[in-house]
Amino acid sequence: MTSLDSYRLLGRSGLRVSPLALGTMTFGQDWGWGADAGEARRIFDLYVDRGGNFVDTAVNYTDGASERITGEFIKDKRERIVLATKFTMAREPGNPNAGGNHRLNMVRSVEQSLRQLGTDRIDLLYLHAWDMTTGPEEVMRGLDDLVRSGKIHYAGICNTPAWRVAQMQAIADLRGWSPFVALQIEYSLVERTVEHELIPMAAALGMGVLPWSPLGGGVLTGKYARSDAMDSGDASVAPTRKGVIASSGHLTARSIGIAETVRAVADEIGATPSQVAIAWTLANPAVTSPILGARTVAQAEDNLGALDLALSPEHIERLDRASAPEPIFPARFVGRPMVRQLIFGGASVGRRG
Repeated sequence: MTSLDSYRLLGRSGLRVSPLALGTMTFGQDWGWGADAGEARRIFDLYVDRGGNFVDTAVNYTDGASERITGEFIKDKRERIVLATKFTMAREPGNPNAGGNHRLNMVRSVEQSLRQLGTDRIDLLYLHAWDMTTGPEEVMRGLDDLVRSGKIHYAGICNTPAWRVAQMQAIADLRGWSPFVALQIEYSLVERTVEHELIPMAAALGMGVLPWSPLGGGVLTGKYARSDAMDSGDASVAPTRKGVIASSGHLTARSIGIAETVRAVADEIGATPSQVAIAWTLANPAVTSPILGARTVAQAEDNLGALDLALSPEHIERLDRASAPEPIFPARFVGRPMVRQLIFGGASVGRRG
């Protein structure tokens, strides 16, 4: 059992953050399914009144409404709030330089976020997704310049291959530039492939892991049946939550089957499926703070209840077994008994990491 004011250090930094972060992609109705300003305010107040201090947004969430609403909410609490936002995503359709990770968009995006948030600095700035074009040196130097200018305090990264993040972290260490202190990635019982490379990398290189979508986009709440399974290749943001989940690829028979196990565990221990799913992510020692994305106060209240939940080793093992990802190379190969015999000659040697 813990609480929002049982603060944790974020990665290799000395920054103290709550064990659950408040995601604000649901703040604003511009995408068709978010919370209006009044409900968003009630969610925010519930989180802060419980001791929460870690708020997450992005320059493009709900077309900027998320940052504007969040900025209004934190105005009289700015010194208490650790404010995180993100750059990368296009801010002006048709303008090739209004998106991406290059220095021009980085600086312009930060300036827009500062205006929308009504603040003079960003506590944690994430690169939102790897754009496959900008060089790693340009990114790390640009982030370091923003830190030195005082516009941001710390840097983090999201949705980028592990080898690229490791390369960028090595460049920062070599050059004496500001390193990444946070890794925000999708992580839940329906998305565990990040356990292969990204989570071990974060633990080794000093980044706190912040899982987004710990409820698998809502699948793990148990509200979908196997008959709801569908996929979507739409490029635009769907106007319904079900459409968003389908476009993420999580509304599958496998995911819904995992959700059934989550519900069974929840029924056994007198909790809700959402609480079980979030508590499972918190049980990973590499995880600093899962990001909650509630659309109603009732959802937020329910999700915060995960902090009161301590899953037994038996329940964790049962959830792990139901959701285990297939092993990948080279771990699949070097973990085989014959290969370990060849490597160690039969000696018993403990594993590191």
